[in-house]
Amino acid sequence: MADINHFEYGWITPALSYALSVLGSILGLVCAGRIRTASSTGQKLWWGSLAAWALGGTAIWTMHFMAMLGFAVTGSRIRYDVPITVGSALIAVAAVGIGLAIVGTGRLSAGRIIGGGLFTGAGVAAMHYTGMAAMRLDGRLLYDNLRVGLSVLIAVVAASVALWLAVTVRKGIAIFASALVMGVAVNGMHFTGMSALSVHLHEEPAEVTGAGVGTLLIPIVLLVIFGVVGLVYALLAAPNDEDRAALAYLDARRTPPSTAGGPPDAAPDPVGLRARSTLARPGAQFPSRRDHPSR
Repeated sequence: MADINHFEYGWITPALSYALSVLGSILGLVCAGRIRTASSTGQKLWWGSLAAWALGGTAIWTMHFMAMLGFAVTGSRIRYDVPITVGSALIAVAAVGIGLAIVGTGRLSAGRIIGGGLFTGAGVAAMHYTGMAAMRLDGRLLYDNLRVGLSVLIAVVAASVALWLAVTVRKGIAIFASALVMGVAVNGMHFTGMSALSVHLHEEPAEVTGAGVGTLLIPIVLLVIFGVVGLVYALLAAPNDEDRAALAYLDARRTPPSTAGGPPDAAPDPVGLRARSTLARPGAQFPSRRDHPSR
């Protein structure tokens, strides 16, 4: 059995993975909060997609890959199968998106949170082990079933808590604190699953094919940067509660008040100026004394 090192570059890779999971959780929770205030189905889908990308793509999958940078096996180099790696990212985003749809539609209940948590947690675990299956090295991968089960349990619990927070947390301090807790849960699931792994090298060395870490790192870093910038821009450009209140106030000022009793009452005309104004109209008759018998 080969020696495995999960922290080849020291604590820099777990620190970066935790920072990414917290950043993605913050953006995801804020986007999920916009789902509740969306006024149309299209807006709900938009914010749900952004929340799924932030949580599934940044907080979970990118954190997983960043932590994998510190994974090394003595006696073998590591490469990655690109299609399977991309597939693991899609699994994470889709699992979170469906979980948000389960929890965010209809009345919130414990059954919805548990159902969404089970589905999303299973999807996160599938993402993790699909990403592990994308590794190519000169050896055979084996897993301890007990620790695998424990990692799946952590994923389900973490997903349930994350979905509950996504539909209940609103204040900034609460969002930040929740993101810190979610970062611990996501990293705990990852490293629990990694501890279940053992590598048995082949007796005869073989060529390892696939993309190296450096080849994948540049596009992934660019994807994260553009993704985070896009999420921040979408959040800043969207109107908040204060903007909506201001627009409602301006609409109320522009719209004249409706009257329930027909046309508004005419202003008093004590000297008959309104009647005299008809003289200026073309074709108006000149009043005679016969029209005023009192005189």
